[in-house]
Amino acid sequence: MSTTVMLTGMLPFIVLVASLLAIPVSLVLLRMYKRAVRRGMSAGNSATAAVDDRARSMPPSQLQVATTSAGSPSLQFDKSTPAYRTACYSCWRTAAVYARAGACYAAIMTAAVFLSDRTQSVVLVKIALLFWTYLWPVVPVAVLVAAYDRMRRLQLFGAYFLVLLVIIAIAVARNPGIGFAKLLEYWVIVNGPPTILIMAFLYRPIRAVGPLVLAFLLAISVGSQAILAIAQRSDPFLRRVANAGFSIGLSALAVFISMIVAGVLLFAALVGWPALRLIGRRYDRKKLSDQSLTVDAVWLVFAVVQSIDLAFNGPPWILTGLVAFAAYKLVASWGFRLAAGDRDPKAVKTLLLLRVFALGKRSETFFGKLRKHWQYTGGIVMIAGPDLVTATVEPHEFLDFLRGRTARQFVSNPADVERRLSALANIPDPDGRYRISEFFCHNDTWQITMERLAASSNVVLMDLRSFSPKNHGCVYELGRLLDGIDLNRVVFLVDSTTDRNFLETTLQGLWQKLSADSPNRRDSSPSVRFFSVNSQNEREVRSLVGVLLASCP
Repeated sequence: MSTTVMLTGMLPFIVLVASLLAIPVSLVLLRMYKRAVRRGMSAGNSATAAVDDRARSMPPSQLQVATTSAGSPSLQFDKSTPAYRTACYSCWRTAAVYARAGACYAAIMTAAVFLSDRTQSVVLVKIALLFWTYLWPVVPVAVLVAAYDRMRRLQLFGAYFLVLLVIIAIAVARNPGIGFAKLLEYWVIVNGPPTILIMAFLYRPIRAVGPLVLAFLLAISVGSQAILAIAQRSDPFLRRVANAGFSIGLSALAVFISMIVAGVLLFAALVGWPALRLIGRRYDRKKLSDQSLTVDAVWLVFAVVQSIDLAFNGPPWILTGLVAFAAYKLVASWGFRLAAGDRDPKAVKTLLLLRVFALGKRSETFFGKLRKHWQYTGGIVMIAGPDLVTATVEPHEFLDFLRGRTARQFVSNPADVERRLSALANIPDPDGRYRISEFFCHNDTWQITMERLAASSNVVLMDLRSFSPKNHGCVYELGRLLDGIDLNRVVFLVDSTTDRNFLETTLQGLWQKLSADSPNRRDSSPSVRFFSVNSQNEREVRSLVGVLLASCP
């Protein structure tokens, strides 16, 4: 097999197989991971908190309930504060950094097309068409990091394809013989396959671990063909392998399969697993973030697939994508370093997120939107639950699971809580985002963990959508918040599924037996704040972020 055939035939096959396998393999692994976490959560001596012997009595002031929403006239917060502007617009600044890096990538790929085939005429409109075609990954990346609402996504896609159609129209006007459909077909050939492939790890249920799984599968997919390729090129090697197999009674088919299995195992041990460990170490050292890992995977897939056609002009041109990817990384890193100079370490705010675990996908959808804004102002801490555990799994947590060490992620005692809290650093990742810290708790450690997290956080958001009498754990958390946390820095999220009557009755009952040392006793007009959401659109999410920031001391 010639080098060109291998690069233009075998490489696409390997990438395709690995990408297609990424979805089912990730789903299976995440299901096993969630099951392991559930087992750890159910472990422990007791599901109840320690005996509370604090003095309690009716406070002098009545507890009021205030409800607001994104469209409420009573909603008040300062939209001009640096923290609010950072929360609202930093995700788009991040998208702009990736767009500039993507432009560098597109410029290199465009230049490679002309340099690899000197017979092509250099025409301005052709340069524009090639550059805009190779710039396409900027759009899915912008959707990934910033545009979570439908309107912004439609605007992004509409703007990109409008410019594309204008360039094609100009090209056809200058050269009618080309044909409009032919140029559109060229765009589809260049961008269609990699766009489909990246969906393998951008599929929302597996997005947290998709890039890791894809990296490992690519390694073993290459390994499955490596020994076969060597055997095809070296007759002496093939004879030695075949004779060894025949000597132990293997058939020709069994020898063939054994070569594939040996390649898979060899590359899994020497390439795949070391690659995962390297990613885990770089994540621990804050050299990359979960988002940058996903974005880099997107650009790398495009770089590999889009370089395959260039290999027809000579095998070395297959490296063009890697060169363009390296340039993209350098420009992106430079852009984030420049942006880092604007950060104020004193302005970092930590959010504790409490919630009804039964929300399921609704919890994941809301959290995905909230984090896009809040992570640029500070970290998010929360107690791990089955609703978000597969959406927020970090590389080191996933690797511990693969090693069978999930148990060491769990909080075992109060000293362990303090140790884990002290390990949290208010240092952002290179892309300017602060991390999400999950505390995995057993039945007998979640209460002390919740109280300690509430005390150490700047603001608390308790998601009480679907709250009902069945949510005993939330009732406990409500009591601890009233007893120990200033209600001015607590916001309760509600919607039409919240049992408001039961919620308000529960709060009033807890208030009548308030702890004697509660900070809320000093408030002359204490109130709990409900923020009502409906569609979870951008307006609602931004308004909620503004309320949370205004609640920070």
